[in-house]
Amino acid sequence: MAVDHYENFPVASILLPARLRPPVEAIYAFARSADDLADEGDAGPDERLTALAGYEQELDLIVAGGESDNRMFRKLKAVVIDWHLPVTPLRDLLSAFRQDVVTTRYADFRTLLDYCRRSANPVGTLMLHLYGAADERNLVQSDAICSALQLINFWQDVAVDWKKSRIYLPLEDMARFGVGEMHLDAQRVDTAWRELMAFEVTRARAMLLAGAPLALRLPGRIGWELRLIVQGGLRILEMIEEVGYDVFRQRPQLGKLDWLRLVWRALRMKSHPNGP
Repeated sequence: MAVDHYENFPVASILLPARLRPPVEAIYAFARSADDLADEGDAGPDERLTALAGYEQELDLIVAGGESDNRMFRKLKAVVIDWHLPVTPLRDLLSAFRQDVVTTRYADFRTLLDYCRRSANPVGTLMLHLYGAADERNLVQSDAICSALQLINFWQDVAVDWKKSRIYLPLEDMARFGVGEMHLDAQRVDTAWRELMAFEVTRARAMLLAGAPLALRLPGRIGWELRLIVQGGLRILEMIEEVGYDVFRQRPQLGKLDWLRLVWRALRMKSHPNGP
């Protein structure tokens, strides 16, 4: 559910109840525009950080009960108040966007997960609050799903991120498997690369499956939405494996036939969470 890859954000989903569309759209507008400030256009790092600081000030204004001159933040304030949403997840998103401006490498998996905690998990947290289902167990499993989806986006987009001079593969893991930046630059898919990617795919899958019971426990539309999201993540991991981990030349993405497969697997999740 990473903000920079909103393929899983249910803004236009037919499974999203009509009453939730306005708050979800308000949250999306905030997250999408903040992400663009961090990552789009020709602005320099200082300009980007200043713009994001302005967003932080707008959140402070919401907390203080003030009125913004910005229509987007007036809508967001109404959503926060009407739905009793915590502001901390919104602050966490801004923290992750600021990190995107200044950080292009991650030393180890722990550091990367901390980024995921702020860049991806807030989306699941806010959705659970909107559905009135934000208890401790649900939040823990939602975090597992969201962080796993963020990791899957990273493994899927290794080549895309390299063009932006970013590496999300933990440097510690790269060194362990004998993979260097030259692999990315030369798009080298050798034994070392395959072993590294197999390790990362296995880790992301385990995390996603650890959170999957949430999709079975939540009732109604949110449960079905989440089942499809989980199955979509699992399918992308399968596709990475099917192309021999060559994500440089074949970026895995879901097609029409894949969606039929996801629906079938979502229906069978109770007894087969990882599909047939």
